[in-house]
Amino acid sequence: MSSLFMFEKPLGMRDTLPETYETKNKIKRKMEKDIKKWGYQFIETPTLEYYETVGSASAILDQQLFKLLDQQGHTLVLRPDMTAPIARVAASKLLTEQLPLRLAYNASVFRAQQREGGRPAEFEQIGVEYIGDKTISADGEGIALMISSLKEAGLENFQLSIGHIGFVQTFFLQILGTKDRADALTKYLYEKNYVGYRQHVDKLSLSSIDKQRLHQFLKLRGGEEVINFAYDLIEDNKGKSAIDELKQLWEILVDYEEAGRVKLDLTLVSHMSYYTGILYEVYAEGVGFPIGSGGRYDLLLEKFGKSTGATGFAIRMDHLLEALGEIEQTKDIHCILFSGDRRKEAFELAKEKRAAGIKVITQDINGVGNVDACTKQYNEISLLVGKAGMEVVK
Repeated sequence: MSSLFMFEKPLGMRDTLPETYETKNKIKRKMEKDIKKWGYQFIETPTLEYYETVGSASAILDQQLFKLLDQQGHTLVLRPDMTAPIARVAASKLLTEQLPLRLAYNASVFRAQQREGGRPAEFEQIGVEYIGDKTISADGEGIALMISSLKEAGLENFQLSIGHIGFVQTFFLQILGTKDRADALTKYLYEKNYVGYRQHVDKLSLSSIDKQRLHQFLKLRGGEEVINFAYDLIEDNKGKSAIDELKQLWEILVDYEEAGRVKLDLTLVSHMSYYTGILYEVYAEGVGFPIGSGGRYDLLLEKFGKSTGATGFAIRMDHLLEALGEIEQTKDIHCILFSGDRRKEAFELAKEKRAAGIKVITQDINGVGNVDACTKQYNEISLLVGKAGMEVVK
């Protein structure tokens, strides 16, 4: 074994130590319970998928895919997201009735990182996919459920930004004329480089009125008032339809009593190219990245032979843990220290406590270097040593 790689991990991979693992699992259980209350059913998909199906259908850049060959020479990928695999399953096995599907997942996804990136190449997501419903009510349910699950996780200070990719695409195409020119400007929005956006607009060969409209576009962020401002800015009927959808969504969130956590941001775009309509991101204090995102992807299932509407969201567990702050350190394990002549008694006591739902370890006292250190590690210490009775050390 090379000493150079003895303690190293592949680029972007991380270890999860016991305290973090327990904290994360506790949070996931709370969120899973809440998601199930909304009628969603959890599903699992393979870690490996075919590149030509799920790999090409996902919105992840090709250079971020982990690829390998199977024994038959087929190219496989470690799943880069969960939306495409679930779309595959839904299209092939579940969409047999004319009923929407409410599916959920808790899984790891894999995206290769560049050496200078410093980001994880494997991370866990918990999320839902609502498939078979094209109404704005489905989008509203997804957003309300995301808010509900984050509350259940214990997160208090967070805010959702909601946009509409159809509005952005229509508005830019209307003014710029070509998709290439629209994509070039959209890139600044994705990077949230608003200074670069303004400079780019100033250099374009456009009328002063169109340049002014593109500059005013950056002001489409705020509350319900943004809707009327957007109506005044857009001239295309398709763009106005997108605003109508946002207006309807706002009314739905008011009925859910969650509009206070929401801001409209019509400059919002995503690297997920399969989004077709409403999309959103959630931010929390002290975290520099979105802790979750979602949106509508009505065209994705067509790649698997089905034509139907779909929407969903995913929450990044690593970002959520960062938002929740300090990891809770719990000492909920009972330790029974025993000498050789009382081993059987220790095992019987441990069995009794485990039957009562208590976490217990038994430890030969000769295997402990520092008995006093045990009090820092465990909730309760029981000493079964020699012929004396049991001593409990709190």
